[in-house]
Amino acid sequence: MKRNLFVSGIMIFLALFMVGCKGNTYSKLLKKEQKKIKNYISRMDIRVVSSAPDVKQGESWPEKDYISMPTYEYFYFHLSTPLDTLRDVIHAGDVVNVRYRKYGLDSYTDTISCWTTDDAGEPITFTVGSTADYNTCPAWNAAILQMKYSGSECKIICPSTAGFDADNSSVTPYGYDLRVTKRK
Repeated sequence: MKRNLFVSGIMIFLALFMVGCKGNTYSKLLKKEQKKIKNYISRMDIRVVSSAPDVKQGESWPEKDYISMPTYEYFYFHLSTPLDTLRDVIHAGDVVNVRYRKYGLDSYTDTISCWTTDDAGEPITFTVGSTADYNTCPAWNAAILQMKYSGSECKIICPSTAGFDADNSSVTPYGYDLRVTKRK
């Protein structure tokens, strides 16, 4: 009887161990996330470049050019606003209002949007460079410092490691369209 219980216990342990080994580890989830980002870049025909395109005053970046941001692996940035529409310079420590569109990188995805007052009554407000502010994430801070000017708009591809806490814990990348204005 004791031997049967011992053997049964070992069998249950091995079964649970085998099931646990087939689960997703954090490392496996990161690899899936990287694949999802690469597939999105390919599907959207995005061209990843190492530095900002050389454009003249009044010109926009080429539509499909995204900078590979060195701060986070798989973090990409595209400035959407032509240079002649820019106003006040934004620095770390400035308070900004941000409107955004958030979307998944899968083939068929929902958009979580807060772009207009119809979506959300007030824009998100935070201090640029603040790491303690729950209204922002590292990717937003890096993107806004890259945008440099109030009135700028950009698109980013944000890996979970640079996203909000919930995105990081679920290892979920997102795309964002951001519009920033400096509070006076």
